[in-house]
Amino acid sequence: MRKIDIFTHILPEPYVTRMNEVAPGFKDTGKRMRGVPMLVDLDVRFKVMDTFEGYQQILSISTPPIEAYANPVDAIDLARRANDGMAELVRRYPDRFPGFIASLPLNNPDATLKEIDRAIGDLSARGVQIFSNIAGKPLDAPEFLPLFDAMARHDLPIWLHPYRSAEFSDYATEDRSQYEIWWTFGWPYDTSAAMARLVFSGLFDRLPDIKIITHHMGAMAPYFEGRLGPGMDQLGARTSDQDYSQVLKRLTKRPLDYFKMFYGDTAVFGAYDATVCGLKFFGAGHVLFASDAPFDPEKGSMYIRETIAIIDRLPISAEERDRIYWGNAVRLLKLP
Repeated sequence: MRKIDIFTHILPEPYVTRMNEVAPGFKDTGKRMRGVPMLVDLDVRFKVMDTFEGYQQILSISTPPIEAYANPVDAIDLARRANDGMAELVRRYPDRFPGFIASLPLNNPDATLKEIDRAIGDLSARGVQIFSNIAGKPLDAPEFLPLFDAMARHDLPIWLHPYRSAEFSDYATEDRSQYEIWWTFGWPYDTSAAMARLVFSGLFDRLPDIKIITHHMGAMAPYFEGRLGPGMDQLGARTSDQDYSQVLKRLTKRPLDYFKMFYGDTAVFGAYDATVCGLKFFGAGHVLFASDAPFDPEKGSMYIRETIAIIDRLPISAEERDRIYWGNAVRLLKLP
């Protein structure tokens, strides 16, 4: 069976060379990145891929986001290097890599729009990757809204990847997050907060056909369906200094219905019950196979193997399994 892994990470040589010049010794996620050979070594990557029948990867740049370490001018060059490098890999190995997700200089909004058009129009990118906050700014900030308009015009997906660093403290009395809580719980929270900001900004009413794939199966949204349903139906009941009830009146659907308009991927680190929960929330038409390779304890193969094992034993029909493994990806990414 064909399997299109829609969220795998790589660092093309021209990009990582420039990254090391701009931000040598980048901490935390940089440390993690430098310990994963499959990000830069194609021989290692191909050896892992060959152990899974019918397996293909959609490529994307790994964290850290470009805007986390580069100024707005350097970000342009870095995004172009990333996209040119991934496009070259797709051209050289089309049977392994049917497409790539474009990186963007997100701290430079004007350049971002130009790079979207270049990456999709000239390089055939199958969508773009953005992050749950842009250098600390929310995704519904006015400067980022043209990005969503552009992707709606191209009718290709946006991959929403979480990101926050150890500088996002867990408590107001501290200046850093401890015990990597910034990653374990911080990243799912940041994704969920970004989803909520987009929902309540009215994005889905303005762009009803926008396609946003949330990494890690929609983060907290499936598990907190009750809070997003009856809970958010009472928006404003807990707030004294703003009248959030007016937000509900502007929306044409219940908040919960908008959250289900997102897509989720199966990159939940081999957790069966989380996969079942997310699949029930989004439905088979809004779930895509992804492993988050190569970020696992075995540096590439474990998450792929465990995710495939989970999908293969889900109590779903063969048609639904096909949609998750490859059908939804072909439709959304407009692949052959």
